[in-house]
Amino acid sequence: MVGAPITVDDPVAAVKEWFQLLTVYCSTVDYDSARQIFAGDVASFGTYADAVRGLDRLQKEQWEQVWPRTSGFRVLMDSVNGGGDVNVAWGMATWESTGYKEGGVEFLRRGRATAVLARSSDGWAAVHTHFSLLPDVSRSTQDPSVS
Repeated sequence: MVGAPITVDDPVAAVKEWFQLLTVYCSTVDYDSARQIFAGDVASFGTYADAVRGLDRLQKEQWEQVWPRTSGFRVLMDSVNGGGDVNVAWGMATWESTGYKEGGVEFLRRGRATAVLARSSDGWAAVHTHFSLLPDVSRSTQDPSVS
């Protein structure tokens, strides 16, 4: 699958499309397509990476540490809220996936996300994201020694 640029005019529609595409790319562990909806100099916080700058670091320090170790990632599209103007959009949403404890025991990973998108001649791309687990969710996906 190859990522497609987000070219809609409406900033809220752009945010919704961004979260929809992220759901597909994350759940299928499609790094190449996911990179198409992020700016090269993206600044991010994640469930694994404390803070990273740059798309290469985001992929290596966050995506590659989490995406292959979870399944069923999906943004809860009814929770998406956003706004913006013709150049900058923001959005927030909740998400869930299945995590695996030692021995393959499944658990529900629930979290929240924010994204800031900037518009260029190529379309909308995330310049900042923040993904975090809800406070009551086990972090065992990030540290397999934790049960």
